[in-house]
Amino acid sequence: MVDISADAVVVGGGLGGVAAALALLRAGRTVIMSEEYDWLGGQLTSQAVPPDEHSWVERFGVTASYRALRDGIRRYYRDHYPLTSAARARRELNPGGGHVSRLCHEPRVAVAVIDAMLAPYLGSGRLRLLKPYRPVAAEVDGDRVTAVRLAHRDGGGEVWAAAPYVLDATETGELLPLTGTEYVTGFESQEETGEPSAPMTAQPLNMQAVSVCFAIDHVDGDHTIDRPASYDFWRAYQPPFWGDRLLSWRCPSPRTLEIVERSFTPNPDDDPLLVEADQRVNPGDGNLWTFRRIAARRTFEPGAYASDITLVNWPLIDYLVGPVIDVPDAAAHLAAARELSRSALYWLQTEAPRHDGGTGYPGLRLRGDVTGGADGLAQAPYIRESRRIRALYTVVEQDLSLAVRGDKGAVGYADSVGVGMYRIDLHPSTGGDNYIDVGCSPFEIPLGALIPQRMTNLLPASKNIGTTHITNGAYRLHPVEWNAGEAAGALAAYCLDHATTPHAVRESETLLAGFQRRLAREGVELHWPDVAGY
Repeated sequence: MVDISADAVVVGGGLGGVAAALALLRAGRTVIMSEEYDWLGGQLTSQAVPPDEHSWVERFGVTASYRALRDGIRRYYRDHYPLTSAARARRELNPGGGHVSRLCHEPRVAVAVIDAMLAPYLGSGRLRLLKPYRPVAAEVDGDRVTAVRLAHRDGGGEVWAAAPYVLDATETGELLPLTGTEYVTGFESQEETGEPSAPMTAQPLNMQAVSVCFAIDHVDGDHTIDRPASYDFWRAYQPPFWGDRLLSWRCPSPRTLEIVERSFTPNPDDDPLLVEADQRVNPGDGNLWTFRRIAARRTFEPGAYASDITLVNWPLIDYLVGPVIDVPDAAAHLAAARELSRSALYWLQTEAPRHDGGTGYPGLRLRGDVTGGADGLAQAPYIRESRRIRALYTVVEQDLSLAVRGDKGAVGYADSVGVGMYRIDLHPSTGGDNYIDVGCSPFEIPLGALIPQRMTNLLPASKNIGTTHITNGAYRLHPVEWNAGEAAGALAAYCLDHATTPHAVRESETLLAGFQRRLAREGVELHWPDVAGY
């Protein structure tokens, strides 16, 4: 057992954790950061999910450090990839020409950029990175966390990490039960939140589906994987509201719930530079191949890529059978989710109706080298919904829903620490609910949502902030998670600088104003210009 200490311990190296660590390090603080997977970056990298972003991302609505990440990804492509001259000259380069985002890219590029952003602090010794480590226990003294025990994923020993501030940037809010911090999971009741989309009674084990993503290309030859052991089960599985079997091209449209049939055309004859990725105009999921395409062969010099590479994060891999948080069989559900993804690939290779009238695409090749997973899939499951703290302020649907707010815009917060925008987008859930997809107003992130009701030095820095099951659907996306993590890290640094507490910062007009000025200096936007939601 090794004991180490720093000004802050950041547990979890996803987007929120990286942003939190960078904020603390920029403020001159020392940081211990742990991550249980091989790559930093969470949903952007180890979970293999291209960035889900709002329509104005190229101009405003994200923090300066998140913009530096995006700029770094594009610069990495220009420095290291054989782009065509037209692609290289394009300011808003979209390497994959995917429709889900203006910046669809290979996960390892984001890994390289994130590593570069942290490199100076590793070199100076102010950042200590523990990887792959996960939290297994905590020491608590009253309302304070004094230390966290971190265990090596592969049996390489344990570390006790102590600090005045502990930030939970894990994907599932793992520190909350370990520290006794009050939290909520699943659906809150309408009686508690007043939300139009909430059920009448709370459903704590009714959570959004998880997905195990994977990358594929399409080349000559037969690349069919071995038939998964549970393939027959998944081949026959049909959610009651789906309109067909899960493994099919048919499923509900998230926005209308109408049963629609999506197309699938490997390596289409399109120009990726003409793709306009704007979910305000078009959700982009009509053709699943181009929806989350992360490498478009025509973005690169002829012969560099034999095929496009696309990322499979599609409805047919949403795991609905059971939750993976606060249940005794969570590991079994996660294993089954991986088996579903393998079954989906096998179905695509052998039985999927083809665009040319045939059956199956044996030329689809699993690209585990792209995602870094030992079994060919993403290293980590895509977790859409975390444990969430009982916060000083909980963001509810009425704060940002277009249907409720209309042209008034989202509720403004005097304690805003950032901004975000995405539709309230909830995937089908483990309790049998269909999509919930609600138009949203550009919103702010209230400081009160980052402060637990009771704990004084534990801060959420990921998808575990004070949102509800409903509003998490808008706050869970890449730039909002980054902003929440950055604000949490900056808050810890500010409290250390001023010998104060997060609760006191929110309660004091003087301290709050000083903190917001610091955020603004760091390039954190606190309010939106006059734009309408969608």
